[in-house]
Amino acid sequence: MTDGVKRTEQIAAVSKVTWVGLAVNVILAVLKILAGIFGNSRAVTADGIHSLSDLVTDVSLLIGVRMWTAPPDKSHPYGHQRYETLITAAIGILLAVVAVGIVIDASVAYSEQHVHHAKAIALGAALTSIVANEILYRWTVFYGRLHKAPSVIANAWHHRSDALSSIPAAASVLVGLLLPEWYWVDLVGSIIVAFFIIHAAWEITLPAVNELVDKGVPETVAKELQDLALSVEGVLDVHKLRTRYQGVAVFVDLHISVDGSISVEEGHAIADKVEALLEGSDYDIADALVHVDPQRLDSSETRQRRMRNRGRRFL
Repeated sequence: MTDGVKRTEQIAAVSKVTWVGLAVNVILAVLKILAGIFGNSRAVTADGIHSLSDLVTDVSLLIGVRMWTAPPDKSHPYGHQRYETLITAAIGILLAVVAVGIVIDASVAYSEQHVHHAKAIALGAALTSIVANEILYRWTVFYGRLHKAPSVIANAWHHRSDALSSIPAAASVLVGLLLPEWYWVDLVGSIIVAFFIIHAAWEITLPAVNELVDKGVPETVAKELQDLALSVEGVLDVHKLRTRYQGVAVFVDLHISVDGSISVEEGHAIADKVEALLEGSDYDIADALVHVDPQRLDSSETRQRRMRNRGRRFL
């Protein structure tokens, strides 16, 4: 499959799932906000505002997918995947801002005693939101994983956080209906909603920030990559291994030591084998850059090194 065809398929898939999510979010946001207002529930109204924030992320994805799937060019020789990382981080930050706003609103309402008894219409809207968003989450995360799109998976978690946040909203309304004297539970429900959203924001934003600051792969994975390079015949040592993420892809550069008595062409061939082995592995390596260092060995040490390398290949 060519890069152009792959890009077209990814754009189509992301656009499809995002447009569906956008339509569902519009309906749920209007439903919950109106039900919250007429049903006297701040928790459900806050949940509706949370759904409105989903609209911003959906639009961001629709615009951004054409940016991060663009092929490398002179200005961006490593590709444009960092645009996806930026959008993913923006989704997480937006979630956190929404959560803080909900907490502030609930606190002000409690201090000013602006609390009313909830009505059944608010409960119905919250229950509808739980079911609809859970279905939307499962469908969206499936497409995100299928096309290896972190921002789509992040948006899926936005839908999941909407489903989870509707649970305390529904519970607080139900308690208010059954025990009218506990009217303040609605405010507690809205604050619990906010903490669900903050947790989702953290889970989304942290990996994106780690990528933006070029955090490498875990040490265990780095060790496995090093062992993989060492398994190539002719590689005497591996050092200065560095990794960084770009989207879901990993970029690797490393130095290998080879017998200094071999020709440049032979050393280059060994480096090509290392690159091919790494890029063909299961670690989503988009590019491996191998630098060859000559190492002068006597004949007996050369034989011993070669025997050890042969042994590694059969481990």
